[in-house]
Amino acid sequence: MDRRNLTRAASSLGISDVALSLVMGYVDDPRDRAAASLVCRKWCGVDGATRKRVTVAFCYSATPDRLRRRFPCLESLKIKAKPRAAMFDLIPDDWGGYAAPWIADIARSFECLTALHLRRMVVTDADLALLVRGRGPLLLSFKLDRCSGFSTDALALVARSCRRLRTFFLEDSSIAEKGSEWLRELALNNAVLESLNFYLTELSSSPQDLVLLARNCRSLASLKIGECDVSDLVEFFRIATALQEFCGGVFDAPAGSADRYKNFRFPTSLRSLGLIYMGTNEVHTVLPCAGALSKLDLQYTFLSTEDHCQLIQRCPNLEILEVRDVIGDRGLEVVSRTCKRLRRLRVERGDDEQGGLEDEQGRVSHQGLTAISRGCPELQYLAIHVSDITNAALESVGTCSRNLSDFRLVLLDREENITELPLDNGVRAMLSGCFKLRRFALYLRPGGLSDVGLGYIGEYSANIRYMLLGKVGESDLGLEMFSRGCPNLQKLELRGCCFSERALALAVIELSALKYLWVHGYSASPDGRELMAMARPFWNIEFIPPIIVSNAADDRGAGAENRAQILAYRSLAGKRMDCPESVIHLHPT
Repeated sequence: MDRRNLTRAASSLGISDVALSLVMGYVDDPRDRAAASLVCRKWCGVDGATRKRVTVAFCYSATPDRLRRRFPCLESLKIKAKPRAAMFDLIPDDWGGYAAPWIADIARSFECLTALHLRRMVVTDADLALLVRGRGPLLLSFKLDRCSGFSTDALALVARSCRRLRTFFLEDSSIAEKGSEWLRELALNNAVLESLNFYLTELSSSPQDLVLLARNCRSLASLKIGECDVSDLVEFFRIATALQEFCGGVFDAPAGSADRYKNFRFPTSLRSLGLIYMGTNEVHTVLPCAGALSKLDLQYTFLSTEDHCQLIQRCPNLEILEVRDVIGDRGLEVVSRTCKRLRRLRVERGDDEQGGLEDEQGRVSHQGLTAISRGCPELQYLAIHVSDITNAALESVGTCSRNLSDFRLVLLDREENITELPLDNGVRAMLSGCFKLRRFALYLRPGGLSDVGLGYIGEYSANIRYMLLGKVGESDLGLEMFSRGCPNLQKLELRGCCFSERALALAVIELSALKYLWVHGYSASPDGRELMAMARPFWNIEFIPPIIVSNAADDRGAGAENRAQILAYRSLAGKRMDCPESVIHLHPT
C-alpha cells in the first residue's frame, strides 16, 4: 500500500487529535510527512504543528511568513539559495540569494528555532547582527555553508553572543578577514562547542587560539581548519582529548627542514582525518591511527598512486573515502580489497597541470569502477570522474552495488578515444539494478548516450528525485522519451545538450513532480519566448541570456561558456523582486 492510501485508511479509523499528534511526532521522513498532510485539513494542521525540521530547497519557492504560519514550532531550518552553477561562476554575481528577508523574519518570529543552516546565500554583517539580537542566545547550531558577503567582525559578534552553540560551520564560505579575534572570542565565550568548521576558507588561525579552544571546550569532537602547520598543533592535540575528527592543517616545512615532521603523529583517537599538502615524506604521520579511521579525505594532498595504495591498505575500517583520480585503477583495486565497509566514495578530477603528481597509473577507468562495485557491497554513494568507461562497468554497478542511493559519473575529456560508446545498455542495466537510487548524475560527451539511452533513463528512474545530465541525447526525441518517465523527479539540471526551447518546455509539462529546472547550453532563441509553453500557475521562469565570464572554470575544468541559461521553479512567493537586469522573467501575456 502506498503512502497516500495508507494515510487515507488511517483517517477512516477516527484517530483523535491527541493520538494523531503523538503518532506524528515519531514520523521523521519528510516524504511520509508530506503524504500525511495531503489526507485532509486536520492531518495537514497536525503535521504543521508537530513538524520540527524543514528544508527549503530553493529560497524563492516560499516566503518566510508563509513558512512560519505553516510550521509554527520549527526547531531546525535549512535554506538553499543560489543554484549549484554559482560554484562554477556560471550565474551572474548579482543574481540574488540574499538572506536578509529570511533573517529578518527568523530573528523576529521563529520562536522555537535553535538550528539554522544557510547554503549558498549572500549574508551581510548587518544580517548576522540582526540574527544575533533576535536568536543568538538560543542557537545551538549555526551553519553558513558556501555563503558570502560577511566578515570576521560579524563572526566575532556571533562568538560573543551565541554562547550555547554546539555546532559552528563556515566551510567553503567567502569571508572578508578583518582579524582573527573571532576565534579567540569563540574559545572564551563558548564552553559547550562540539564542532567547529572553517575548512576551505581564507581564515587564519593561530596555534595559541586553538589551544585555548581545546582547553575551554572540553567536548570538542570535530575541528576543521584552514592552513595552519600541523607541527604547531602538538599541544592542541594533547589537550583535545575528545577530538574524533580533524581536517585541515598543512605540511609546509621550508626547504632543508625535512625532519620537521619526523616525530609528529596524529592522535590515535581520531576516526576522521582530512589533510592538506601532505606528500610522500609525511605519510608516516597517519599510519599509527590509520587502522581506526572511518573517514579519510586525501583530495588536497600531493600523494602519488603508490602512496595511496600504501596508506589505504592500512585502513580496513574506512566507511567514507574522498580522493582525486590520481589514485588510479590500481588504488581503487586496493580499496575494493581492503575497505569492505565503505559506504561513500568520491573520486574528484585531479589537476592536470601539476606535474609529478599523477603518474601513468593515475587515471581512473572502467577497470577501477568495476573493482569498486564488486569489492564494496555496502556502497551507498559513489561520485567518480573517469577517463574511460564501458557498458560492462555500468552493468557491474547495477549487479553488485544494490545499496546505491546516489550515483554520479563524469566522463573526462582527457582521452580522445573511448573504449565503448554509446552507453545505452550499461545505463539501463545500472538503473534497473540500483532500485534504491534517489540521486543520479551522468556527464558524458557527444555520442555518449543516444536518444534511446535517454529514454531508458526515463523508463528506469521511477524513484529518482534529483538528476543532472550533461551532453546526453541526440535530438528532441530523446528528451521527449525521457519525460514520459521519471514520475518522482523533482529537480533536473541539464548541461551542454542539443534540445530546443520548445522541447524543454514540453518536457517540464510532462514531468508532473518537477519543482526545479536549470539548463545551461541548449538551442536558445534570442529572447526565450519559446519557454512560455511551460508557463502555468505558481511556476517562475527566468531566462539568462548568454554572458561572458572571464577567469572561470566549469565543473569539467574546460572554462565557462557563453551560453544561455534557464532557471524555472515552482514558487508560492510569486515573482521575486530582487531580480537583476541580467535575468529576464517570463510570464504569460
